[in-house]
Amino acid sequence: QVQLVESGGGAVQAGGSLRLSCAASRSIFGDTMGWYRQAPGKERERVASISSGGTPNYVDSAKGRFTISRDNAKRTVYLQMNSLKPEDTAVYYCNLPLRLVPWGQGTQVTVSS
Repeated sequence: QVQLVESGGGAVQAGGSLRLSCAASRSIFGDTMGWYRQAPGKERERVASISSGGTPNYVDSAKGRFTISRDNAKRTVYLQMNSLKPEDTAVYYCNLPLRLVPWGQGTQVTVSS
């Protein structure tokens, strides 16, 4: 079963940028991959996904600000986050939307106003 390790989070001011990475323990060539986030006291939500063919999909709040991409050779999925807002503060996780695997530890993103 694939293991996922997220990294790249941090603390930034509103308007700043971060690039998150998700490294997989095996090939993700044929898998749809997704980025999720969970803010304190809220349900986990999927913010972006990318198909095996590279087609992205975003939640409305992420459109125009976040970009998901993948490098199959590196078994890595990225989330470029620009124009960050305080409401983006959350722990960010990656997973396989079509067949969820155990969650990784996530990476904390904190955006201050």
